[in-house]
Amino acid sequence: MRSKFLVITGLLAFITFASVDTLNQSARAATPVQIIPTNLEIGNGLKQALEIATGKSSDQLSAVNGFFGNAAVKILFPPEAQKAEKTLRSLGMGKLCDNVILSLNRAAEDAAKQAKPIFVDALKQMTLQDVSNILLGKQDAATQYFKRTTTAQLTAKFKPVIQSSLGKANATKYYTDAALTYNKVPFVKKLNPDISDYATQKAIDGLFIEIAKEELNIRSNLSARSTPLLQKVFAFADKKKS
Repeated sequence: MRSKFLVITGLLAFITFASVDTLNQSARAATPVQIIPTNLEIGNGLKQALEIATGKSSDQLSAVNGFFGNAAVKILFPPEAQKAEKTLRSLGMGKLCDNVILSLNRAAEDAAKQAKPIFVDALKQMTLQDVSNILLGKQDAATQYFKRTTTAQLTAKFKPVIQSSLGKANATKYYTDAALTYNKVPFVKKLNPDISDYATQKAIDGLFIEIAKEELNIRSNLSARSTPLLQKVFAFADKKKS
C-alpha cells in the first residue's frame, strides 16, 4: 500500500512539474525576443530603406505628369516672373504661359530619370557614423544627408538634360518670348529670359520633397517596412528613440 502511495505521489509531482514547464515554455514563446541587429544589419537595412525611398521617388517623378500632376512639386513661373505671367494672361497670352509651365515640368520629368545612380553612389559612400546619425536622427535625416552629398552631382546631371528638354519642347523659346514680351511693357522690372537654372533647381527641390515624404513613411508607417530586415532595424531604432 505504501509503495502504491509513493508511486501515485511521484506521478502527481511529475505531472505538476511537466505542466509548469509547459506553461513556462508557452509564455516564453508568446513573448517576442528583442534581438539587437548587428552593425552590418543596421547598415544594410538603412541602405535598403533609402534605396527603396529614392528609387520610388525617382520613378514617380520621372513618369509623365510626375511633376506636372503633383501639386507639391509642380513647377510654376519663377516668383519674380509671376507678376509678368499675370500681366501676359491679362493681355490674352494665357496659352503661352501654359506652354511655359507644361514645358518646365516635362523637362524636370526627363531629368529625374538621372537621379537613381547618383543616390546609389551616395549610399555606397555612407559610413557607419552616417548610418547611426540617420537611423537615430530627425525624421528627415536621410533627406538632409542626400542634399549634402548629391546636390552638386544632381545639378551637373540635371542641367544639360533640362536644357535639352526645354529646347525640344520649345520651353526656352516660350519663356524667352514671354519674358521679352513682358519686358516691353513700360516701367516693369525686366526679367532674365534664361530659365534653365531655375528649372534645374526646382527639379532637384521636387525630388527631395518626395524623398522626405518616403523617408517619413518608412519611419512612421509599420506597413512600409516591407522586409524582415527593415522591420528588425527600424524596430530597434524605435526602441532606442523611445
